[in-house]
This record gives sequence, structure tokens and C-alpha cells, in this order.
Amino acid sequence: MDPVSIIEGSSPFLLAQPHSGIWVPDDIASALNDLGKQLLDTDWRIPELYADLVSEATIVRANFSRFVVDANRPPDGKSLYPGQNTTGLVPLTTFDNYPIWSRTPDEAEIERRLTLYHQPYHAALNAQLDRIKAQHGFAVLYDCHSIRSSIPFLFDGSLPDLNIGTNSGASCSPLIEQAVAETCESSENFSSVLNGRFKGGWTTRHYGQPSSGIHAIQMEIAQSAYLESETPPFAFSAEKSAPLRALLSRVFHSIEQTFGDLK
Repeated sequence: MDPVSIIEGSSPFLLAQPHSGIWVPDDIASALNDLGKQLLDTDWRIPELYADLVSEATIVRANFSRFVVDANRPPDGKSLYPGQNTTGLVPLTTFDNYPIWSRTPDEAEIERRLTLYHQPYHAALNAQLDRIKAQHGFAVLYDCHSIRSSIPFLFDGSLPDLNIGTNSGASCSPLIEQAVAETCESSENFSSVLNGRFKGGWTTRHYGQPSSGIHAIQMEIAQSAYLESETPPFAFSAEKSAPLRALLSRVFHSIEQTFGDLK
């Protein structure tokens, strides 16, 4: 299997999906323990949630599991949230802090995975952002994420349904940040927060350079908002997802209204 899937579109939107993949190559799968093989920390059903919401959006999707290597972590492994619990470039535990490996990857193995999986994903993002910017004069990278709504090791209580991250306003135009935040706040069905526990991962922070015409924003969605259950098999709920997809459609429309000021 190719490590990355790319769908090229003609709009200014690029939807990045770094954590929805469930492919684990055989040589890596053999080193996972039974818990690790469940891939519990996947951003489950993200492709289904976002399917056909944005006309002509470009999609860059990592097909490999985040347990192989986390495509939303910096290649040097530096923590994005110093002083807070998190998982690393190659996670050693689940989000609940339980070990996932029967054979822990060493530094050489981590470097190998960077080369085979992490680098191709970011090469694809770079190439598509360059293409979109050349076509439109700017690009909007929308980073698609989801996570279980309650994970005591990572955060207290339950997450809001929609967690918007803009690296505290640094990764995109304030017009985009305001448009997304206000659209989410207007919802009667879903709660939201701007730059709360999740301010944006490495993708948002690295590529979000509004002065250079690249605007990046992360959306971390509580899986309780669209899955039947936050336990295996993590089935997609058509009933829950319908109003959420309608809201996300309005989010994209609100961003589109800023395009004239981004050119």
C-alpha cells in the first residue's frame, strides 16, 4: 500500500488527514502487543465524516496508522505541549498510557519510519500547498482530527465537541479564525472552544504561515459527536453525523467568505 493517498482538487482548500489511517506494515505489526494492534487512538471514520463536504478540495491522507509514526508530530520528536501528557513521534503508549509494543522501536527504527512514512506524507502536503498557492495566490490547510471525548491521561473532564486550533492565532488569518469560531459558537447542537487543550499540531504550526499565503487551522472533534460508540468497532453514526456534517459545511462556507480578503 502507498503510505499516502492524494486527491487533487481545484479549490483553495486542502484537507489534511494524518491520523485516519489503519495500515500497519507486517514488519511493524509484528512488534505491536495485543492492545497496540487494536489501533485505539485512530481518528476513526474521518474520511466518511468529511466526504463530499467541500467541492473540489484537495485531500492528503496518511494511510498508515499513527502507531507506525505520527505524521502530526515534528520529525525531531520535540513535544508540542511541554509539561502536558502527550504521545510522541512514534507513540510508546495509548492515550490512556498503556504500552503498545512487545518490541520497542529503537532510534534506527524510528529514523526508518520517518523516511518511509512521515517524509512522504509531508512531501505530499508541501507539493499540494505549492500547487494550490500557485493557482490561487493562497491556500487554506484544514487539518481534520478526532479523538475520544474523555481521556483522563490527556485532559480533565470531557472535551467540547469542536476544538479549533490556530496556534493561538498565529497559523491563519484572524478572519478565518473568527469565521470558524463564530460559526461553531452559533450551533445549538454542538459545543466548541478556540485554542483550548488542542491548539494545533505540527501540521498547523509548521505550515500555517499567513504572511506567506498559507493559512492553517486544525479541527479536533470529539468522537462522541459522530460515532455510535467510542469503543470498537467505532461505528459511524448516520444520525449523529448528519447535523455535524451540516455544521462543518457551514464552517467551510464561512471560510470561503474570507477568500476575497486573502488574495
